[in-house]
Amino acid sequence: MQKPIMAVTGDETDEETELAPSHMAAATGDMPTYQIRAPTTALPQGVVMAASPGSLHNPQQLAEEATRKRELRLMKNREAAKECRRRKKEYVKCLESRVAVLEVQNKKLIEELETLKDICSPKTD
Repeated sequence: MQKPIMAVTGDETDEETELAPSHMAAATGDMPTYQIRAPTTALPQGVVMAASPGSLHNPQQLAEEATRKRELRLMKNREAAKECRRRKKEYVKCLESRVAVLEVQNKKLIEELETLKDICSPKTD
């Protein structure tokens, strides 16, 4: 894969802009056209940003943030557990009603079988 072409325009102050191929060229099969993108950061080369903005807080703020996150996690967990119990109750009710229907159906089939046995069996009177 080729590295994008870098260019400096006259009206910028020592910042590089990236020329990136347009997605339209790939779709049409034509010569690629380029769009100028401004740099995403204005940091000098070699400067590294912090991994997360939370790492800039003092220890008390970190503890408060951890407590807040824990409370939020526990609250979400309680809600999820409540919903899980509700779904389980609904599932068990559905199974119980299905068992009741199948028991009635089974009873009817047993009665029908007995009737057919009585009709088809040879009478030994």
